[in-house]
Amino acid sequence: MDDTNGDRTTTDWSGTDLRPAIRRVESDLPPDHSTPDIEALTGDPQRLEPAVQGVWAIQSAVSATILGIIAAVVFSVLSPGGAWVGGVVFALAFVLGVVFAVLRYRVWMYQVRSDSLYLKRGVLTRVNTVAPYVRIQHVDTRRGPLERTFGLATTVVYTAGSRGADVSIPGLTPERADDLQTRLKHLAIAAEGEDAV
Repeated sequence: MDDTNGDRTTTDWSGTDLRPAIRRVESDLPPDHSTPDIEALTGDPQRLEPAVQGVWAIQSAVSATILGIIAAVVFSVLSPGGAWVGGVVFALAFVLGVVFAVLRYRVWMYQVRSDSLYLKRGVLTRVNTVAPYVRIQHVDTRRGPLERTFGLATTVVYTAGSRGADVSIPGLTPERADDLQTRLKHLAIAAEGEDAV
């Protein structure tokens, strides 16, 4: 066999040109999916599912109930007939919790960027978090009983670091949570490969 181009045999023993056959075989090979397309994995800023407001409102109702019971017990001990204060405390705490849930939903946003996961959240104190993919250790998808009732899930990103070593993205559909988990896994693997080079 001849080696006419230095690295590939292009003629057989009879002198027949094999280049068209080689091109045909190369074009029939499946594409290499070992390295994901970073652009395909990134995207625009994303909001949470609106149903998460219901989850947060129920959590606020539970907290308001506990506060109301404590206030009713304390005020009934301090003065006879003071148990009504517990109802007022419950009502105020519940209304504030619902308002807080709506405001929290309006602010919450996340974005899968080319080099990091970006999150913006917080009502009274705004928190902007950037989690570089090279620091991601693993990603979980979690669904508590209340989230399952509302058809939601939470993606938890564990990063290497001493403070705030995990980041949670609540209020996603199970499909979105699984998709986000897969995308972050691929981006973390790609970032680890780039960092090692």
